[in-house]
Amino acid sequence: MSNSPIKRVVVVPNKQGMHARPAEMFVRRAQEFQSKIEIVRDDFRIEAKSIMNLLMLGATQGTQLTLEAEGDDAQAAVDALAEVVEKGFLEEDAET
Repeated sequence: MSNSPIKRVVVVPNKQGMHARPAEMFVRRAQEFQSKIEIVRDDFRIEAKSIMNLLMLGATQGTQLTLEAEGDDAQAAVDALAEVVEKGFLEEDAET
């Protein structure tokens, strides 16, 4: 395990941003990993395994988010969560 967090920048593609359904989908996926996972938006940092935290981000379409994870499965966590975002949370209006 490395001491440095694994980081990846993603952009919210769907028109409605990260509302309740995408936040729940993201959190459900994040909870599959043991690593500490955080999301950074500008100077705001939140723990990624909480729906309320994700909703407080106010992540609208085009918002840039940095996913950061530390732990044994950090790379897998960042890759899986980036895929959830990049696929527009599987919403039909995603700009892919």
